[in-house]
Amino acid sequence: MILIGNDIVEVEKIKKLISNYGAKFLNKIFSKEEQEFCKQRMDSSIHFSGRFAAKEAVKKVLLQINNSQIPLKVIEIKRKINSPPRVYIRNIFQKEIIISISHTKKYATAVAVLDRR
Repeated sequence: MILIGNDIVEVEKIKKLISNYGAKFLNKIFSKEEQEFCKQRMDSSIHFSGRFAAKEAVKKVLLQINNSQIPLKVIEIKRKINSPPRVYIRNIFQKEIIISISHTKKYATAVAVLDRR
């Protein structure tokens, strides 16, 4: 069985959350490594939005397997320059979930796929 999750986020919404709540919001959702990566980008809010959408897409895949809530911070989206993003889920899930993230100035979207065959 192939499981798919997707999500779309308005960049402006994430930008406002960062502006209004700062480190409290960032620390609740993103790992230190994710924050460092996004803050190095020209427009960090676009990259935070992409990761937020990716985490939600992964969460939707995992909810199809186990109907319990998973904190977004446990799901990490890591990426090295010039390489695709990868999903890491601390101490919960060991199979590889493939992720694709896209964004414009207004929206960020992500699709997560898990092949359970």
